[in-house]
Amino acid sequence: MKRLSLLAILALILSLALVACGGGGATETPAEEAVATEAPAEEAEAPAEEEAPAEEEAPAEEEAAGSMECTDAIGCITVAPGDPIVIASALVISGPNIELGTDSQRGIEIAIAMRPEVLGHPVELQAEDDGCSAEGGQAAGTKIVANPQVVGIIGTSCSGAGVPLAAIMSDAGYLMISPSNTSPALTDPEQAWKPGYFRTAHNDLIQGAAMATFAFEELGLTKAAAIHDGDPYTEGLASAFYDAFIALGGEGVGFEAEAADATNVEPLLTSIAAAEPEFLFYPVFQPLAPLLTNTAKTVTGLENTVLAAADGVFSPSFLEATPGTSEGMYLSGPDLSFDNAFYSEEFVPMYQEMFGSEPTNVYHAHAFDAANILLNAVESVAQQGEDGTLIIGRQALRDAVAATAGYEGVTGTLTCSEFGDCADARIAVSNVVEGEFVPVWSNAAAE
Repeated sequence: MKRLSLLAILALILSLALVACGGGGATETPAEEAVATEAPAEEAEAPAEEEAPAEEEAPAEEEAAGSMECTDAIGCITVAPGDPIVIASALVISGPNIELGTDSQRGIEIAIAMRPEVLGHPVELQAEDDGCSAEGGQAAGTKIVANPQVVGIIGTSCSGAGVPLAAIMSDAGYLMISPSNTSPALTDPEQAWKPGYFRTAHNDLIQGAAMATFAFEELGLTKAAAIHDGDPYTEGLASAFYDAFIALGGEGVGFEAEAADATNVEPLLTSIAAAEPEFLFYPVFQPLAPLLTNTAKTVTGLENTVLAAADGVFSPSFLEATPGTSEGMYLSGPDLSFDNAFYSEEFVPMYQEMFGSEPTNVYHAHAFDAANILLNAVESVAQQGEDGTLIIGRQALRDAVAATAGYEGVTGTLTCSEFGDCADARIAVSNVVEGEFVPVWSNAAAE
């Protein structure tokens, strides 16, 4: 057989490199197929003359090509020179629960502002709305996985949106890190957990137990009822509280469901009042939480019942919707008394500078940590070519996030479990006093 010319050899090698580095989102056409397609044309053009043996120069070129080859089991993202590294968010940024998602969105934006470039590439955010609903999570997930350049997702805000989005992203080979999903189902392999799912928010098995401990041991109350709306977050947290309260020795006197869009909750509350609960816990969203709060104050038999909600309504808008009626009630959520100077001296001032206010909800710092964990994973697994091209393996990204251990974030020291629970799960309880949330207890202090 005649030898290929040096020119032809180099052309072949260039073809191999382009194929190996091509296409984002999934592994592209194997290099072997590209060779079969391109080689005849190259042979036809090659002069029939003897050149220096290919072995003299090919090894270095082949090594360079091989170093940038996508071998990831579920595909790669290719970031061309000068192109951005794209992360997506799926948070509730419209509707009655907008403060929950907007606060987290700002945490991501601060992370990008502090880290605008990674491996020589700008960081870009694709923001989608999870609607705090299953339908919104489905829609946001569909939009995100349609973009093969997205390296990972920060979201969702609400667990109800997280369940369908987790399935969509997992099937597509992506990963997501939620700053505020707390439903136990999402990290339970027997329920809604999917490969590629992680969260920097706590598991509500912990929050429910914390609120139960507070009610039973700190307040000395022995009879409790709970209300949920069927959402994975609300039902999971209400159930965790109710079970933990009974396990402590308390009496559960009602575990009820109400539609999230209910307009009349008086019959439900009247029924619950008949059991004479001392503590009524309803970890639901707006507008149901304000409706329950305002109505409870008018129901005979609940005059002395302690009312309690959770992090889904830990916002100024909830207080505005419950003027006077929320006074004295308790809300559980993540402990924001972060014991690091960075939060108070750098993060909060930057939040104020960028957005003109103090943080408005409870998960901004969790979103900040989530974004940095994702960008750290990109830095650790990306192959970088001499021209700046990045090849980022999707399974490698998942593995890098899963390997997170002892990460010192704003929210504490984070270590990911086998099924994606990464949070330093410190829970606090706040009391509404003169229209403000005042921290009064934490499970960390109780330990």
